Amino acid sequence: MNVALMWEARAVPGRGPDLLAWAEERARELPRRPVRRETFRAPQDRVLVITWWNAPLDADLPELPEPESTLVTRAVHRWRFESLGSV
Repeated sequence: MNVALMWEARAVPGRGPDLLAWAEERARELPRRPVRRETFRAPQDRVLVITWWNAPLDADLPELPEPESTLVTRAVHRWRFESLGSV
């Protein structure tokens, strides 16, 4: 597993469960299957999705889309990490 893609959004107050369901559904619909995928709901109705891919850091990988504006309070944050191995 070389690359981890992280996607994080904060839900509109009271819409945390809806955003979580939306993110889980979109993650299942990714056009290529990641090696592994995890979805988390954090305090303040933040939703985090992490996918792991066997690919180089600069590979063109599918990303989760922007949710509808009625679900989020600000733009989605995205991160891409390359595994450097364990120490």
